[in-house]
Amino acid sequence: MSSAIEQISKVALGNGGPLVGVQGFGAMGISAAYGQTDDAAARDTLEATLAAGVTLLDTADMYGAGANEEFLAPFVAAHRDEITLATKFGFAFRADDPGYRAISNDPAYIRKAVEASLRRLDVDVIDLYYMHRRDPAVPLAESVGTMAELVREGKVKHLGLSEVTGAELHEAHALHPITAVQSEWSLFSRDVERSVVGAAAELGVAVVPYSPLGRGFLTGSFTDAGKDLSSGDFRNLLPRFSGDNARANAALLTPLHTIAAGHGATTAQIALAWVQQRARVHGLTVVPIPGTRSRSRLLENAAATRITLSADELALLEPIAGRVSGDRYADMSLTSTARED
Repeated sequence: MSSAIEQISKVALGNGGPLVGVQGFGAMGISAAYGQTDDAAARDTLEATLAAGVTLLDTADMYGAGANEEFLAPFVAAHRDEITLATKFGFAFRADDPGYRAISNDPAYIRKAVEASLRRLDVDVIDLYYMHRRDPAVPLAESVGTMAELVREGKVKHLGLSEVTGAELHEAHALHPITAVQSEWSLFSRDVERSVVGAAAELGVAVVPYSPLGRGFLTGSFTDAGKDLSSGDFRNLLPRFSGDNARANAALLTPLHTIAAGHGATTAQIALAWVQQRARVHGLTVVPIPGTRSRSRLLENAAATRITLSADELALLEPIAGRVSGDRYADMSLTSTARED
């Protein structure tokens, strides 16, 4: 069955990085954050990743307080040589208190976090290890310096950062080569273009956009979180999904529907094609990591890598981000946007 699935192309993940599919897979939602899950469907979806050539698998220690890493472990063990495995540290959490959140970048915590992730994932080495969020109180020389030690010790192969500014990326890269920087980037969220994208292009660092479908909004499925989302879905807490904001944002998708119809595609595929095309627009490697719990949606997402949007279509999509109602988080203090000059 898998032989009939067309595989996506591959790209080096930044200068000196591993060869991966040009689209990756964000694994958070298969076991956390978006309401009730179906383990059998999630495993089926994971199997479809490799059939489609999607080889960058992205998780984090905070997803489900470590449960997401544990869920992925059997799949990783069965396909270790085919997968580029990425995980993250930075959110201190407590398994007995799901609401507890704190940011920690200090060296002792990083060492504790990496050992815990290695154990939960049941691997000897993590291919790409990200600092999930930046604590400005801890100098990058300490945190990135510790991450570099993990590379030298053979526990980590490549380093990444998430939600950093362009200046922070420059500073970190001078301490140790950074392979990838992860930030939210979509038709709804373009603040990463303020400084990070330019810095990444200059340094040869890949950009790995998370939430490239606007946490599902760009699929055209939502107009009111109160009606469209289950009670356990964390998107109920996001300003863009609530009340008047949600209705206003749904109205912004009209050009997306028009362009999708012209390509015989879905709105999600057009939104992903736009993100994939940022590679050519900005002259750098871009590997988005959409997430899904459905095999059919995963294959649909992968097919978006083969859609090319015209200059006229890109022009129709250009104004959307500037018209979005609501921030991407209720509390933006932990994002790179909050630290931009």
